[in-house]
Amino acid sequence: MKAFGKYISKYLVTFFAFALALLLVNILAFALTFGGIIFGEYSFASPVNMLEAVAADLSASGVSEEIKQDLNRNHIWAMFLNTDGGCDWTVSLPEEVPTQYNIQDVAVFSKGYLKDYPVFVQSVERGLLVLGYPKDSFMKLTGNYFPMRVVRVLPIFTIGMLAVDILLLFFVYCFSKRKISKNTEPIMAAVKTLSTGEPVHLSIHGELSEIADSVNQASRVLSRQNEARANWISGVSHDIRTPLSMIMGYSKLIADEDDVDVAVKRKAEIIGQQSIKIRELVQDLNLVSQLEYEMQPIHKKTVRLASLLRSYAAELLNTGLTDEYSLDIEIAAAAETITFDCDARLISRAINNLVQNSIRHNPNGCNIVLALNYADEAISLSVSDNGVGLSAEKLKELNEKPHYMESTDSRLDLRHGLGLILVTQIVNAHKGSLRIESEEQQGCKFTIVFPQ
Repeated sequence: MKAFGKYISKYLVTFFAFALALLLVNILAFALTFGGIIFGEYSFASPVNMLEAVAADLSASGVSEEIKQDLNRNHIWAMFLNTDGGCDWTVSLPEEVPTQYNIQDVAVFSKGYLKDYPVFVQSVERGLLVLGYPKDSFMKLTGNYFPMRVVRVLPIFTIGMLAVDILLLFFVYCFSKRKISKNTEPIMAAVKTLSTGEPVHLSIHGELSEIADSVNQASRVLSRQNEARANWISGVSHDIRTPLSMIMGYSKLIADEDDVDVAVKRKAEIIGQQSIKIRELVQDLNLVSQLEYEMQPIHKKTVRLASLLRSYAAELLNTGLTDEYSLDIEIAAAAETITFDCDARLISRAINNLVQNSIRHNPNGCNIVLALNYADEAISLSVSDNGVGLSAEKLKELNEKPHYMESTDSRLDLRHGLGLILVTQIVNAHKGSLRIESEEQQGCKFTIVFPQ
C-alpha cells in the first residue's frame, strides 16, 4: 500500500506542477497580450505625454509642424480655447466639433467626451489646450482612463484562456487516468484472478513493482497451500482405503455367515452399506479436490452425447432400480447426432451424481427423466424428477452457496452437497453452467448447459 501511495502521490504532484505551470503560462500570456496594448497606449502618444509635448511647443500662432505630424500620425486632433471660449487655432479638428464654447460646455467635456471623442485638457497661460482622440479609443472614468482595446479584449481573453485551461486540465486528467489505469489494470486483474484461487504472475517495473511482487508472493503461497491441501486430501483418501476395505470385507463375511444371529447380520449389512457411502464420499472428495486445484487431467474426445446418455441409462437399469423408481430418456431430434468434446467419464459421473441425488432424496420413489436438447447453439442436458422437490429457502441456499453441505449427522448424508460440488466442478471444467429449478412437492430439475 505504501508503494501504491507513492505512485498516486507522484501523479498528484505531477498534476499540481502542471497546474502551476499553466498558471504561469496564463500570467505570461496576459502580460504579452495586454502589456503591448498598455505600453502602446501609455507611450509617447498617451494623453499625458501628448498634452505635455503640445503645451511645451505651444506659441501664439499654434504649434510646430513636427507636433502637427505627431498628432496626425496618432489620429489626434487639437484646439486651443482662449479665455472667452473662442478657438484660436486647431489641428485636424472634425467638422462636427464646435469652435465656440461657454464655461458650462468646458466643464462638461473636460471630464469626459466631446461629440463622442475622448478629450483631454490642460490649462495653460492664455487658455485651455484640448486634445481629442479617436472615438472608442479610451474609456474615461472620473479621475482615470482606460484604453478601449483593453476593455474589448479583456472578456474575450478571459473566456478564451479559461476554455484553453479547462481543455488542457481535462487532457492532463484523461492522460493521467489512462496512465494509472494502464499500470494498475494488470494488478487488479491479477487480484481478481487470485481471488478465484488460480495462480498468477506479474512482471511490472517501476513504482508498482513492489505491489506486483506482493501479488506474486501471495500467488505462490496460495499455490503451495492448494497443493498441500490437495496432497493432504489425496493422502487421507489413500490411507482410508485399506481400513475401509477391511471393514467392508469383514462386514460381508459376518453378513454371509449362516450361524450368525439375524440382528447381527442386519447390523453387518448396515456397516457395509455405510462403508460404501464413505468410500463414495472419499472418492468424490478426492475428485473435487483434484478438479478444483487443476490436478485432475481432463481427457477430452469427441463424444456423441445421445449415445453416452443411453449407455448410462442402460448401465443404471442393468445394475437394478427398485420398483419405486422409473427412468425415462427424452432426446430431441436436433440433439440426436450432436457431438461434444468432453471427458466422457466425468460427464457420466456428473449425470450419475444428479440421478443418485434424486434417488437419495426421494426414498418413497419418483420418476427420473434424462433429457438432451440442442437449441440456440447450446447443448442442454437435464436430470429431473417428480419427487419432493426443494423449498424456496433451500433452493436459494443451493444457488447462493455452491459448497453447501446438507448435514453432518450420523446418516452421513453428505452426498447432496458434495455431489453438487463435484457436478459444478465437472461442468466448469467443460466451460458449462448449471441451473437448478425446483418447487416443494413439484420435483427438481438440474440443467447443464454447454455452449457450442
